[in-house]
Amino acid sequence: MPSTKAGTVTDDVAKAVREAKRLVKFNKKDKAAVVHVGIGKVSYSEEALRENIGAFVNALLAAKPAGLKKSSKYAGYVNSVHICSTMGPGFSVSIQSLSIAADHYNRLQLN
Repeated sequence: MPSTKAGTVTDDVAKAVREAKRLVKFNKKDKAAVVHVGIGKVSYSEEALRENIGAFVNALLAAKPAGLKKSSKYAGYVNSVHICSTMGPGFSVSIQSLSIAADHYNRLQLN
């Protein structure tokens, strides 16, 4: 339902759409703290998928609790990452690849 509190009722529709595109929502987190997120579709270009992954990693790091202070920004917070299609096999993704995607996304947002 639309509500002014959630920002879905507004006179400036273009601004609301831009802000909604920047918002990253975590769909599901189970008891074992596994986060399930839809990153994109098979029809998306490689660049669009890379940007979506970078946005997700930035949102994940922004949600990191302040008490977790380690030498790396991922240490103690992200143990492993796997990517898969809905009914396909999962593939492991290195933390270095996530860091590269997040840095690439940050550079895009600065421009």
